[in-house]
Amino acid sequence: MALCAKKRPPAPVPPWGAAPSEPLRPRTDRQTDRPSPAQTGIMTVPKEMPEKWARAGAPPSWSRKKPSWATEEERRARANDREYNERFQYASNCIKTSKYNILTFLPVNLFEQFQEVANTYFLFLLILQLIPQISSLSWFTTIVPLVLVLTITAVKDATDDYFRHKSDNQVNNRQSQVLINGILQQEQWMNVCVGDIIKLENNQFVAADLLLLSSSEPHGLCYIETAELDGETNMKVRQAIPVTSELGDISKLAKFDGEVICEPPNNKLDKFSGTLYWKENKFPLSNQNMLLRGCVLRNTEWCFGLVIFAGPDTKLMQNSGRTKFKRTSIDRLMNTLVLWIFGFLVCMGVILAIGNAIWEHEVGTRFQVYLPWDEAVDSAFFSGFLSFWSYIIILNTVVPISLYVSVEVIRLGHSYFINWDKKMFCMKKRTPAEARTTTLNEELGQVEYIFSDKTGTLTQNIMVFNKCSINGRSYGDVFDVLGHKAELGERPEPVNFSFNPLADKKFLFWDPTLLEAVKMGDPHTHEFFRLLSLCHTVMSEEKNEGELYYKAQSPDEGALVTAARNFGFVFRSRTPKTITVHEMGTAITYQLLAILDFNNIRKRMSVIVRNPEGKIRLYCKGADTILLDRLHHSTQELLNTTTDHLNEYAGEGLRTLVLAYKDLDEEYYEEWAERRLQASLAQDSREDRLASVYEEVESDMLLLGATAIEDKLQQGVPETIALLTLANIKIWVLTGDKQETAVNIGYSCKMLTDDMTEVFIVTGHTVLEVREELRKAREKMMDSSRTVGNGFTYQEKLSSSKLTSVLEAVAGEYALVINGHSLAHALEADMELEFLETACACKAVICCRVTPLQKAQVVELVKKYKKAVTLAIGDGANDVSMIKTAHIGVGISGQEGIQAVLASDYSFSQFKFLQRLLLVHGRWSYLRMCKFLCYFFYKNFAFTMVHFWFGFFCGFSAQTVYDQYFITLYNIVYTSLPVLAMGVFDQDVPEQRSMEYPKLYEPGQLNLLFNKREFFICIAQGIYTSVLMFFIPYGAFAEATRDDGTQLADYQSFAVTVATSLVIVVSVQIGLDTGYWTAINHFFIWGSLAVYFAILFAMHSNGLFDMFPNQFRFVGNAQNTLAQPTVWLTIVLTTVVCIMPVVAFRFLRLNLKPDLSDTVRYTQLVRKKQKAQHRCMRRVGRTGSRRSGYAFSHQEGFGELIMSGKNMRLSSLALSGFTTRSSSSWIESLRRKKSDSASSPSGGADKPLKG
Repeated sequence: MALCAKKRPPAPVPPWGAAPSEPLRPRTDRQTDRPSPAQTGIMTVPKEMPEKWARAGAPPSWSRKKPSWATEEERRARANDREYNERFQYASNCIKTSKYNILTFLPVNLFEQFQEVANTYFLFLLILQLIPQISSLSWFTTIVPLVLVLTITAVKDATDDYFRHKSDNQVNNRQSQVLINGILQQEQWMNVCVGDIIKLENNQFVAADLLLLSSSEPHGLCYIETAELDGETNMKVRQAIPVTSELGDISKLAKFDGEVICEPPNNKLDKFSGTLYWKENKFPLSNQNMLLRGCVLRNTEWCFGLVIFAGPDTKLMQNSGRTKFKRTSIDRLMNTLVLWIFGFLVCMGVILAIGNAIWEHEVGTRFQVYLPWDEAVDSAFFSGFLSFWSYIIILNTVVPISLYVSVEVIRLGHSYFINWDKKMFCMKKRTPAEARTTTLNEELGQVEYIFSDKTGTLTQNIMVFNKCSINGRSYGDVFDVLGHKAELGERPEPVNFSFNPLADKKFLFWDPTLLEAVKMGDPHTHEFFRLLSLCHTVMSEEKNEGELYYKAQSPDEGALVTAARNFGFVFRSRTPKTITVHEMGTAITYQLLAILDFNNIRKRMSVIVRNPEGKIRLYCKGADTILLDRLHHSTQELLNTTTDHLNEYAGEGLRTLVLAYKDLDEEYYEEWAERRLQASLAQDSREDRLASVYEEVESDMLLLGATAIEDKLQQGVPETIALLTLANIKIWVLTGDKQETAVNIGYSCKMLTDDMTEVFIVTGHTVLEVREELRKAREKMMDSSRTVGNGFTYQEKLSSSKLTSVLEAVAGEYALVINGHSLAHALEADMELEFLETACACKAVICCRVTPLQKAQVVELVKKYKKAVTLAIGDGANDVSMIKTAHIGVGISGQEGIQAVLASDYSFSQFKFLQRLLLVHGRWSYLRMCKFLCYFFYKNFAFTMVHFWFGFFCGFSAQTVYDQYFITLYNIVYTSLPVLAMGVFDQDVPEQRSMEYPKLYEPGQLNLLFNKREFFICIAQGIYTSVLMFFIPYGAFAEATRDDGTQLADYQSFAVTVATSLVIVVSVQIGLDTGYWTAINHFFIWGSLAVYFAILFAMHSNGLFDMFPNQFRFVGNAQNTLAQPTVWLTIVLTTVVCIMPVVAFRFLRLNLKPDLSDTVRYTQLVRKKQKAQHRCMRRVGRTGSRRSGYAFSHQEGFGELIMSGKNMRLSSLALSGFTTRSSSSWIESLRRKKSDSASSPSGGADKPLKG
């Protein structure tokens, strides 16, 4: 509600948001206190908005901006006065999110692309190649791949910008009705200005941030949908202030000249502070009076609004900040490796340059007559200098530009696999999984820590009223004749609510005694449900007589109002000043005096109402930790009983609220209402002043009881957590729920088990208490691990293995539960390391009563001190900061809107899909990317290093071994598609085996498949291949002759032989590296070979020579060379010598020290053979008499195992039976090596923790 301008009868409190009985006179200077500057909120508009405003993450540019010197401290907007408002140079309502136009596209896009180091590097090489004195390669060997990459990127950017232009035009050209010179005129959105009055009609988007002036609904109400702002699809109500709600016709609005002075543009979606000056009075404005851009008008025929903020100043656009760019560990490693390779390239260039200088000085001078120096060269030293740059050009292919393009193509393919996965598609919600980024796929295979929200993520966030405590008696349990609590399956029929024609038929309750208490007229029970029917912000809609539909802002609130409805207290309708409730069939209308709304700080809400008898009462509901401290001391005995019930409910995993009330007399209420009015008019710290006034009235309340709402676990959560735990992934739950509820959910989802050694609970209220509790926890863990076997004490083990944390030494399984107030102390700078070390030693961690900021702080703490990949998963707005902080953010599209999804990197609808995202897609993506990089570096070093060896035999003259066209096409035609196919499609084991054996996930966590060691192995293999590739043909050609007896050795024949050997060797090598063959792999590998030979023969054909005689001089060289048996024997010998060591090494490793994936593949082959034998035996067995359906089952069936739910764990443990002794500990030994190299968070390297 808003402030009333006219006098009302004495009332304790004006309606919510309402004005006092009499408007205050403004000060003579008409100035108000300026609002505080806008502060950053947690809400962001990520990735995509329906209007595509934030597309591509680029900061928007605007058609008209405020001057750079202007810092807006307050906003002034006068209605129907464009001339006055234009003096402030406010931004127009035109948006422009596109980055280019036809003239600027080419220069701006090229400038952006050459900000990439790789592109600049290759441009530098191209410039070098244009210098004749140092270039031994034609310019097209570099410009062709560079232009190809730049073109592909430019086309992608142009396409994106085209859609941004299209979206901008669509939004800017939307039509709006603007009141100009007393007439409603159609105007485009881009022409709307601050101070204009706009008419909106039902189902229209709000064009700018508007102050609601009037509407077609009574009391100036209107209904909006805010899905584009916060993802919530439920309707919200907004109301015009009473003084403007009567401005319903055009003539009155045309004369309206009120001026609004308010806060400057900011990104706070839920707050607005301003004042309307009109007719020498001033009226406070709040967020309840505002319609924000992006909202949609619903169930309201029309409304009028005054534009306050337009274009970039609207709250929606203020929130469209750029999302933090995330990079994978492989990206960071690649950047380091590329620098190393460049250093290696410089070293090779220096060696060859020195060789050139020496050769020219010692030998070259003798041939000056036949091989004179170029005009610019006047010494052997300068010749060596030029040779250095020539070799930099020739050897640059160790880091080809195609590497970066290939990586992006592979990541894009992996993202599509996630989007297309039918097993991650939710049929109920028709929601597929979505990869909202393409840069983090391989990091999904390296996750070590998962930070999860509870409500809506582990649970369904569909609330059901389960139990309650009223006046010391608990309701909700059903007992049998012996007095034992009946389980759900043993319960009788649910309570019959047929007496109530307005009851919700979907509502179920099992305890009939509560309904009996209501029917018998128990005053406490009636007051309990009266509170639930009045203290809320639910909107009621009655489409047909008796068919009520509640629209609640939270599922909890909807469940409580529905419960009151079924027990005879039916919330029927509301106006800004009244609430109508049908109490046991009788309609009663309460005057609504004030709503003291809920927020994350107050954690409670209250209403103040006047009943028909004139009695004023405050009803309050809220969190027990907040409300129990505000009760009157006379309720101590009832408080003790209710607290016991609360603990019992929380122990069952139920969400609890405490209910209380307080009677107010007229005189006190009038005084309090005046103080509330003064606080609501303040522009400086308005929220703090209101909170202080609310705190005053919400004291000395009388306890009514408590509610308990059930939020059931999602399907598959326990199995998912068990499977992820077996994959050595640690799961931390960060929730705002109370400790008992969170702990019970922890047991329900198998995070906590009775088999655990101990569950530590930290509840200290001071720094010293928290520090002591953490110290005792570490001491207990160390005491239980004092003796670890073989006579070593804990300290000896710690010292001997150089472990740096309790994590690597403790025996047993532990869990840590910590409260929000304790966590606040634990996250302080001097204690965060102690908390982290204690938490990381535990198998499970649960943080209760935490704020969104604390969630992000916990994630940041682990990121800061642990060399581990973190993943955060949540479904609500309070999880956005955590999702953005983690390496990987996952959003669940649940009951709390889609704000978490919009901020996430990956999204799906159920927590259970996380196991498939990580164990299948993540592991495969990591495996494929690692194999791709290893092979890519190998093939390029094998290709490039041949030039290095050739330099020693060509006088270090920078002559290339290969034909320049081969150099150009090697990476973009001959070898690009086979490695792409492997990077996109390869897999070591099938998806079902990845889920069955979660231990397969650990190599990614340990970063085993691609690291510096693996990189050097690939480089060594590439150098080894290049040595054989050069010296075997060189030696074979030394004395070889053709069929006609002429000398075989010549430069072009040697080049063709080496190039053919190289293409065949790398093709055979990728065949060995490919673990999963598809038709695409076959086509690309053998097709690339065929393309090579086709291009080779074409380039040495008469046809090309006739067309380009200066470019293709060596007619028939390929045909003549490859027609010689000696050449093919040389190629075969080179291939065998290059490949055989690899085959031998892999054969020995497979037999002597197999990987876990090797073992899984072996067991899979064994199973296939057994199945084939069983099928043969069955076919034979049918000729005889049939005895049993299990005649050929040679082992016990899996029925009991499946029913027990232990099959996941057993399958992984049973795997050890197939693994050799040498391979059983390979991962553990590497994990110990990793821990040796990792530094301790606390810095204590070899010392045990002491209390």
